[in-house]
Amino acid sequence: MGIFSRTRDIVAANFADLVEKAEDPAKMIRMIILEMEETLVEVRASAARTIADQKEMRRHIAKLEGLQASWTEKAELALSKDREDLAKAALVERQKATDMADQLKAEVGVLDDALRASEEDIAKLQTRLREARTKQSSVQTRLESANNRVRLREMYAGAKTEDAFSRFDVLERRVDDAEGRAEAMGLGVQKTLEEEISDLRASDRVDAELAELKRRLNANSNREG
Repeated sequence: MGIFSRTRDIVAANFADLVEKAEDPAKMIRMIILEMEETLVEVRASAARTIADQKEMRRHIAKLEGLQASWTEKAELALSKDREDLAKAALVERQKATDMADQLKAEVGVLDDALRASEEDIAKLQTRLREARTKQSSVQTRLESANNRVRLREMYAGAKTEDAFSRFDVLERRVDDAEGRAEAMGLGVQKTLEEEISDLRASDRVDAELAELKRRLNANSNREG
């Protein structure tokens, strides 16, 4: 079942209230716009049928007016020939054509009123459709902003970030231990060339591991952003 039952409901609708009460605001706005577009198509189709009916009636009116002129001419001819009976019969037929033309003109007038009402409805629907699309754009912008804030908060306060920094702490502690051992071993003892080179290699491995962890963290942050 649709949100609206007729054009009047759409014109009187409070979009803000409908959106605020909806569980999924974006979905509600899409539904509103879809139903409004469908209603607009229906109103335009109805207006098109009204215009077509008017054109057909005006063609009939033109034919009837031509028929009236023809019967008038025939009545005049009959009178000129002293055939009053024929003239009277011709005038009766002319009156029938006149009555039919008047009836069609009245129906055209009714259709004129209906067409004006349709034009007003179309204008109102178009205005409300623009409002709904503007509202849709606003809601989408707000949702995108909210999602971006969530991602940013996860980046600087999320579990992944906390875990990464805890690993940094462990690695830095390992560096501290390695440096401490190196310094302790060097107290009062002259290191051999082989020992000094070995210490450099150990320090390089820790530094490389720390650099690789930082690289992965930066890559993950860029993908999430």
